[in-house]
Amino acid sequence: MAATTSQGKTFTLFMMGLTVAAAGLAFSGSGSGKAAVVLGVIIIAVSFAGFMKIKPLEGMTASGAQPAVMKIGGLCVVLAGWLIVLFGLHLTASVTGRMITSLIGLAISLIGALLILPAAANKNAIWKV
Repeated sequence: MAATTSQGKTFTLFMMGLTVAAAGLAFSGSGSGKAAVVLGVIIIAVSFAGFMKIKPLEGMTASGAQPAVMKIGGLCVVLAGWLIVLFGLHLTASVTGRMITSLIGLAISLIGALLILPAAANKNAIWKV
């Protein structure tokens, strides 16, 4: 996962903080659960500081700037599909109607996630130089 030891240690710290915070949320009714959430968030913040500290050591990225309009368009298509699913569930009480709107919304989201967003990422890919 990580290219260097410092990246690996920081990522491990992030995963530990995420696990502690999630466990604290599961038991948030008790005092120890709330303490675990706070401890997990602190560990995540420390890991983010570690990520920001090692970021300048990575150097320049190999790929150029990606087209922002295509990325925003792909994100809008994905969110539109999700909204179709969300509102479609509230528009009809029949199982058939809910299934149809869910499948349409899922198809639209997949088009955005699997066709538009990768096309935006591959527009200026390093192997096309």
